[in-house]
Amino acid sequence: MNRITIAKAFTIAAVAALALSMAPTANAHDKGCSNATLKGTFAEKDTGFITNPSPAPASLFAGVNLETFDGKGTITATGFASLDGNGAPQTETGTYTVNPDCTGTYAVQISPGGFTAHAFFVIDDGGNELQIIVTDPGTVINCIARRLIPKREESDRDDSRE
Repeated sequence: MNRITIAKAFTIAAVAALALSMAPTANAHDKGCSNATLKGTFAEKDTGFITNPSPAPASLFAGVNLETFDGKGTITATGFASLDGNGAPQTETGTYTVNPDCTGTYAVQISPGGFTAHAFFVIDDGGNELQIIVTDPGTVINCIARRLIPKREESDRDDSRE
């Protein structure tokens, strides 16, 4: 082979390799999620701690909530939270945004207390689970929310009539 043919072959191989390496990246960024992906009621469990001014130790936090996402960007929740073993019922109202890559954020007003909590989440298990982390400074709170009535995959449904 002459040098021009070899150069063309290497160029074609390089372009093909670049195109193939970019395809999975493009697909990873757009999985087709939107606010409508997150619709329904979820049971959420929260665990973690909230830091306090030094030298006080961090406060342990735990909670459970029943969260409802309306598919349009509004979230409401009722639940119970415990800070260092002192618990109380709470309600939350707020907004959420789902990105095309199935990540998202939400902000909720918590009552009583009158403060806003912010979180980042990833939609998991075909929309049946959320992996959540609270993003407010001084908090280390991890949450897992599971859909109360799980969505099933089309292939899991048995529509046969006997």
